[in-house]
Amino acid sequence: MGKYVFITGVSSGLGYGLAKRYLERGDCVYGCSRRAPKDLIGKGLQHLQIDLSDAAKGEGLLGDWMPAMRVLDLVILNAGKLGQIRDMAETPLEDLRETMEVNVWSNKWILDVLLRDVEVVRQVVAISSGASQSGSRGWNGYSVSKAALNMLVKLYAGEALNTHFTSLAPGLVDTAMQDYLTNLPADDRYAPLEILKAAKGTEVMPDGETCATKLMEVFPQLLELESGSYADIRKL
Repeated sequence: MGKYVFITGVSSGLGYGLAKRYLERGDCVYGCSRRAPKDLIGKGLQHLQIDLSDAAKGEGLLGDWMPAMRVLDLVILNAGKLGQIRDMAETPLEDLRETMEVNVWSNKWILDVLLRDVEVVRQVVAISSGASQSGSRGWNGYSVSKAALNMLVKLYAGEALNTHFTSLAPGLVDTAMQDYLTNLPADDRYAPLEILKAAKGTEVMPDGETCATKLMEVFPQLLELESGSYADIRKL
């Protein structure tokens, strides 16, 4: 019997790859994103078109849309916003607020709805980043928000004791985010850019579907970790 999986950010990149792979496996997949992935909807994806940066509307929309289901086997909080690579001192507060809204606070109200309305939520994996640990110059709002996401997951793990939580850094994934990063001009202030440019187009930076296949193998292993843990796939 197939699993019941909920994924955010399914219109492109890793979220799209995960939704596609789970559908191919015969699982029941629920997904939300700003844009509708019509090909996946045609293959059975249950989709909600939603702007995760708009909590005032988003929480109500999600609550109204959630089907009357008893179980979610896996929730993948994948949707995220990078923001511009620039120094913290040059970053407008409004930009930081927008990044936090998508990368942190949307996951708070999504979890609130799911944990309230679904009888059993077995596993939650929040897609984090090595940037949450490295503090590399230029990755300002993204690093701050992913570090906050790690703590958000840890806090929920201490409250929802029947659900297993992990924040997981998936390694490099070739997405639109990487297209932006690898096309930036060379800048000695932001050393990781050259690493990313060298990895682009190699097996070190797989596409979303290839990475999704690997993550699907890793997700069950995360259940062996303490709930609320942060993990990096490159160290598992």
